[in-house]
Amino acid sequence: MQDHLEFQALRPIKGFSTATINQLKTKVMKFAEVIGIDVSKSTLDVWIYTNDAYKVFDNTRKGYHSLLSWVRKNTECLLDQVLFCFEHTGIYSYALSKYMSEKQFHFAIISGLEIKRSMGIRRGKDDKIDARQIALYGYRRKAEIKCSQLPEEEITQLRQLFSLRERLVRQKAGYQATMKEQVRFLKRSDNTLLFSVPSHLIKELDKEINRIELQMETIVEESSELNRLYKLITSITGIGSQTALYLIIITNGFLLFDDPRKLASYAGVAPFPYRSGSSVRGRTRVSKMANKKLKSLLNSCARSAIQYDPELRLYYERRTKAGKDKMNTLNAVRNKLLYRVFAVVKRGTPFVNKHAYAA
Repeated sequence: MQDHLEFQALRPIKGFSTATINQLKTKVMKFAEVIGIDVSKSTLDVWIYTNDAYKVFDNTRKGYHSLLSWVRKNTECLLDQVLFCFEHTGIYSYALSKYMSEKQFHFAIISGLEIKRSMGIRRGKDDKIDARQIALYGYRRKAEIKCSQLPEEEITQLRQLFSLRERLVRQKAGYQATMKEQVRFLKRSDNTLLFSVPSHLIKELDKEINRIELQMETIVEESSELNRLYKLITSITGIGSQTALYLIIITNGFLLFDDPRKLASYAGVAPFPYRSGSSVRGRTRVSKMANKKLKSLLNSCARSAIQYDPELRLYYERRTKAGKDKMNTLNAVRNKLLYRVFAVVKRGTPFVNKHAYAA
């Protein structure tokens, strides 16, 4: 059966099995059927495009088995010719995607915003209609949709730990802000409990954050490939451990992005023009559609690089003295850092600052 129309070759990656690399290849498939699934916390609303069949299943492993049995009865093609489409809904869709990956079915996890914009103007919300719209979207674009694959188990663990760490850091910041306000307006001697409880919680959160960071370091050290990527990225002046880990997580070990420009666009640091005809002449600027966490991390990295990297410091000073906007220049530094990251990963050797060796 000639299902595969096209394969995009991937570079060999140390530490990953041949089977994993084959799974992670970008594919363009020929599908005879598309099934839309609207995923919620407890249920799956499922719509088969060709015959408009619809049914609701439990969002459990038993429900997934029932879903496949129902699909077999209501379609005339093999499951190898079926594309399952659903939105990314975090932990609610993770179990379904893991099940699909285990069974080696073709599935595509699609951005909710992308599907929403394809629906046109609509009022209200209904899970049944959403499932139908997802199936319609998948059928219209079945020739160009790329199948999704789950990341390696280590990267999944890093993602979950990183997310947990972020929640704890936010909680800690909240208690610190409370303490700061209390110091300004309350006497510690008259409000012992109000001061002692947040102080105790901050110390406990510090301990748990350190535990999480140690576990993340252990995961990286025990994986030869992740350890290699981590050392390459952190060899760049200005990029710290959390930024390096986050880059590895969101790029799935640099398998999801093959171009630094694409990652820069995803991070919201790539400038885009805004003009049309002779009347619209807007400024070239970055898009607000971005991964805000990555953009924030890159902002901190850029400020650090300007301070400690002689080449980037001179670049920043030269542009600002020439009258360039400071934020525009800072964004250019963020771009340079991303391009350096891709350079060291592609080359496989640590970053070398040639400016330090200049005469």
